[in-house]
Amino acid sequence: MSNYKIKDLPLLERPRERLKEVGVNNLSDKELLSIVLKTGTKNKNVTDLALDILTNYDLIAMKDLTINNLTAIKGIGEVKATELLAAIELGKRIYTAKKDYLVTYQTPQEIWLTFKSLFYNQKQELFYCLYLDNKQRLISKKLLFMGTINGSITHPREIFKEAYKVSASNIICLHNHPSNDITPSKEDIAFTQTLIKTGKIQGIPIIDHIIIGEDNFYSFYEHSDILNL
Repeated sequence: MSNYKIKDLPLLERPRERLKEVGVNNLSDKELLSIVLKTGTKNKNVTDLALDILTNYDLIAMKDLTINNLTAIKGIGEVKATELLAAIELGKRIYTAKKDYLVTYQTPQEIWLTFKSLFYNQKQELFYCLYLDNKQRLISKKLLFMGTINGSITHPREIFKEAYKVSASNIICLHNHPSNDITPSKEDIAFTQTLIKTGKIQGIPIIDHIIIGEDNFYSFYEHSDILNL
């Protein structure tokens, strides 16, 4: 066990100072993790604490860490665990955003495969809109409503207000059925009919409304006959 403290290191060997000197891309995993942890314990400096985590979990495993996993490591309390989990989750969201945006989606299945993770283990209905540019590339993704276990409450006004804010040319709507039954209800059909008619008036077409299930999906675009438009 190392007894030295970070302040005992030469200034340019300390993780924060090295970040400023050589740039974040040139820091080791241990140094980056040390900065997130901020401090060690009475008997262990922060770099050794970071090394303990990396010895137990490689970077791939870290994306699935839980509070219990982290607090099982001596020197990691709930505060450090929650801060680290928050940093990991933020990194995952940044990576997902970079991957998803300005991508052209050609089929409802591609959309389902990309966004179904938004609805995993949800016990209530969520209603998202994907806002696309004139080349059908994603420019914005917005959770507009969270409903009860039996349904969501969504008003077309809010959907199109957001479209104008981001200068969208097309909209794709997504919502889940907590039962995992993707069969559209009468309310789903009627609401989709209203959205499509409103989109035509607003000049911002609704090009699909997809009901998301864990193992399957329902695309109104692929079943347009049900809408009787």
